[in-house]
This record gives sequence, C-alpha cells and structure tokens, in this order.
Amino acid sequence: MQFKTKEEQVADFLREGIISGRFARGARLKQQEIATLLNTSITPVREALKLLEAEGYVSGDNYRGAIVAPFDLEASAEVLSLRILLETQLVRGAVERAVTADIAELKELAARFANAFDAGDNEAARAANYRFHHRMFEIARMPQTLHFVQILWARYPFDLINRLKGRVSRAAEEHDGMLAAIIAGDAAAAMLATRQHIEAGWQELRESVGV
Repeated sequence: MQFKTKEEQVADFLREGIISGRFARGARLKQQEIATLLNTSITPVREALKLLEAEGYVSGDNYRGAIVAPFDLEASAEVLSLRILLETQLVRGAVERAVTADIAELKELAARFANAFDAGDNEAARAANYRFHHRMFEIARMPQTLHFVQILWARYPFDLINRLKGRVSRAAEEHDGMLAAIIAGDAAAAMLATRQHIEAGWQELRESVGV
C-alpha cells in the first residue's frame, strides 16, 4: 500500500466519516476535536479540510468553519453515470493488477463489512464499505481516475442509501459477486457486478423517496 502523509490520512478518515454518515450533512467539523480524536496537530487537519473543500466534501464558512456539504438528488443522477463509467474502469484495473496479498486484503475487508452488519453496528458496516471500495480501486493503480471518483463520492448520498432497510445485507452479497469476479480474473464480470452494485443502491434510494 502506498505511503500517505498525515494530511492524506486525516483526509481519508474524514472522507470515510462523511460517506458512512458518522459526520452528518450540515454538521460542523471542528479542527481541534478532530485533531484530538486522531492524536495529531491542527496543521494536518487544517490542510486535510482544505483538500476536502476542493473535492466538495465540505464547504467553508468564515463563522462556523468547515461544514459537511449537503447532497443534491438531481445532481446525484448525473454523478451516477460518471461513477459507473469510472468505477468500472477501476475495477477492470484491479482485476488486471491484483496479486494474492491484494485478494486476501479485499476478502478481509468484505468480511469486516459483513461481520459489522451481523453485529448490528451499522456505522462500522458503512465505514467498512468505504474501505472495501477504496482499497479495491487503489489496487488498479490509476490514481487520477481514483481522484475523480473520490470527488464524485462527495456528491453522492451513500449515507442515505446505506441506511435503507436491508441495503447493507444486499450490498454484502453484491460485494461477494464483485470479489468473486476479481478472484476469477474475469474483468467483464467484475465490471458488470460493479455497475449493478452502483445502480442497485441508487434505484433503492429513488424508490424510498418516491422519485
């Protein structure tokens, strides 16, 4: 796994927290609280928040500080198409480049996701979901594409989708399908499973809000 600076580690922690719903939309992110939580100084937290503001995860406010950005349902529909385009390319890269150690790590992350769900720890399950996807895409070694995907994730309602009744369980099954295709070295099947996984969550959200 590639080396990450302290700033990048903080940014990863906050991305995961926002996507999983640990940090609610509209919530204020206090630099000192985050620094204390991560046992680090203010500087990497400040720099990480600047990075996340550029990516769209947070918005700056001169009075309140960094605020977790809301999501726009209409904009999310456009993001859906872009996610499918880019994430299927990343999973193809993962199929082509994954080695035995990578497969073992993905199996462990998928198991953590399923185990957290079985234990009723939905926040941990949502966090594990983020780690599974992020690690899978890191394996592709396509950093520019992954960077654009992370920007798209900032505009996508993962936290709402993963709170839908039964969604985490269904997502775990979908992960198994993606992982099986990667293990088999079947890029076409992995790409199809990724597309279906993305579309399934989106369709369930649309049905839940009646649009």
